[in-house]
Amino acid sequence: MAASGSDERRDDRRGQKPAAVVLLSGGLDSATVLAEAVAAGYDCHSLAVDYGQRHNAELFAAARLSQRLGAASHKVVAVDLRAIGGSALTDDLDVPTEATDGIPITYVPARNTLMLSLALGYAEVLGATDLFIGVNAVDYSGYPDCRPEFIAAFQTLSCLATRAGVEGSPFRIHTPLIDLKKSQIVRRGTELGVDYAQTVSCYQADEYGRACGVCDSCRLRRQGFLEAGLEDPTRYV
Repeated sequence: MAASGSDERRDDRRGQKPAAVVLLSGGLDSATVLAEAVAAGYDCHSLAVDYGQRHNAELFAAARLSQRLGAASHKVVAVDLRAIGGSALTDDLDVPTEATDGIPITYVPARNTLMLSLALGYAEVLGATDLFIGVNAVDYSGYPDCRPEFIAAFQTLSCLATRAGVEGSPFRIHTPLIDLKKSQIVRRGTELGVDYAQTVSCYQADEYGRACGVCDSCRLRRQGFLEAGLEDPTRYV
């Protein structure tokens, strides 16, 4: 089964922190997950993916957050999903500004599968067996690759498709936010010292990282701060 939360701090036999790869998009959720992993005692190596998204602001945010939250290293890997398109985030399609039924056009085909695969390969190279990802199945847009079933299936695959898994070092995929409401995530991150003013969640942020305020991601984020009773530090256009 996939790990739904992070363990208490664990040290290996040499007294060193266990290494972990943390997928860091630069958004609210992934920043909170990195803070969780650092607080749990992991030596975190953050990984951002330049997949051809509409803006680079979130990648710049990821680099800043990695340093501020205490990651041991930060890496950016490029995979151009614009080549296949099919999403408002990677194709010449308008980002919806109103809620829609079903899976929205902002869903990026195979994005989390590809990101976890990259994190898995990086973890194997580092000798790490712990991966962290900020998927959420409560206050989210309905993406199929954010569900617990997907995470559990990918963890099974990770143990079958890698030398580490075959040789007896199974991987654990940690999803500490998967059952939390956005307001709970915001409160938890605030407790951990996350500066949410440095995060970029908007699907169509401008070059300065300022949010549109009307896309699905912006609506969920704003509602999270409202329900948490905390000031929203988001910079809007």
